[in-house]
Amino acid sequence: MSHHIKHLSQITKDDFGKEIVVAGWVHDIRNLGGIAFILLREREGILQVTVLKKEKKELFTELVSVPRESVIKVSGTAQENKEVMNGFEVLAKGFEVLSAAETPLPLGVADKVGAEMDTRLNNRFIDLRKEEVRAIFQVKSHLIQGIRENLIKENFIEVHTPKIAAEGAEGGATLFKVDYFGKEAFLSQSPQLYKQMLMATGLDRVFEIAPAYRAELSDTVRHISEFTSYDAEVAFIESQEEVLDILENSVAHGMTHVKSMGGKILESLGVDVQIPKTPIPRITYSEALEMLDSKGKTIKSGDDIDTEGEKIIGGFMKEKGHDLYYIIEYPWSAQPFYKMVKDDDELTHSFDLGYKGDEMASGGQREHRVDVLVKRMKEKGLNPDDFEFYLKTFRYGMPPHGGWGLGIERLVQKMLDLPNIRETVIFPRDRMRLVP
Repeated sequence: MSHHIKHLSQITKDDFGKEIVVAGWVHDIRNLGGIAFILLREREGILQVTVLKKEKKELFTELVSVPRESVIKVSGTAQENKEVMNGFEVLAKGFEVLSAAETPLPLGVADKVGAEMDTRLNNRFIDLRKEEVRAIFQVKSHLIQGIRENLIKENFIEVHTPKIAAEGAEGGATLFKVDYFGKEAFLSQSPQLYKQMLMATGLDRVFEIAPAYRAELSDTVRHISEFTSYDAEVAFIESQEEVLDILENSVAHGMTHVKSMGGKILESLGVDVQIPKTPIPRITYSEALEMLDSKGKTIKSGDDIDTEGEKIIGGFMKEKGHDLYYIIEYPWSAQPFYKMVKDDDELTHSFDLGYKGDEMASGGQREHRVDVLVKRMKEKGLNPDDFEFYLKTFRYGMPPHGGWGLGIERLVQKMLDLPNIRETVIFPRDRMRLVP
């Protein structure tokens, strides 16, 4: 068997009548007595290996007794067969077990029997052998590629900021503590402070797609402790509107990339991705509260819009034909210290990006004037001395700037209408799960 292993897509009509080598997992075995079909699964799909008992008795006996999910290599003749899915089969001449699977399997692959999420995640390596599970991560990859492509075209540079930090960007309640050579440190909740600091360097358009950590005690279908944050920051802006344009275009471009690259994948998931028309609608926080009020849900001005409220607004926007929309002009009381306050001191240059009734991203224009920034910190009960490393960058020339943070997993979850965000993480981390 000195031939190179061929993948499904590499086998063409030119191979018919020739000996080839294929390999993969034994998905299923159909033994009909005189003839057997071994369904061999690899990255690109399933191919049929056929073996005839009267021609290859010993080979037949050995092949039909290989446990399902074992990895085997088969040599045989490729021949046209219009009855099978790929239009050809491989008539087995010899085979080798590269790795035998133990029995029974902890999780089925070929059988369409439902399994609990915990069982699936405990055996994620087997769960990912299912085409529809793997498809989610192919979509995620295409989405990130599309976003990257768009930003690079817009002259952004990709950066990597520390994931171990001395202070939290979003406040103390959701921080994971780390012992950093005997000092107390934290896992990064967001690259917020660092990407702002970079605005003072001449790297005036930066983005990062990297892990972020939130020690939230929520056991919901939309919270995880480690997620992929897509962050960007842009300097020399005239208004927040420039930031909104870049974000909506990058998301639309990511979705377009998913659609153009992953048509077959989306089909296997039974999903049609709707690419938004840009510009997407902007509604103010006070308009959002009015929408909620009209549905009998009252939220006090200045309070966060809760999950139920987000769903109601999503329903409103869906009726108007919009999956994606911005909520802008949040009150200062509900925003972090670094958001720029508008002239009236009540509202901020801030926004959330909503998608089908869930918050995907938040951002806005930042406060770049150091005296105002110090004042805002104190108003939020923070000690400016703790943030000296950050404030220092505002004292020597900081242009006006703005940006956002977006959760990639949430975007994938909503795009594919998945019931649980854990479906979008290969090995999820939550309050109960630290392995595998």
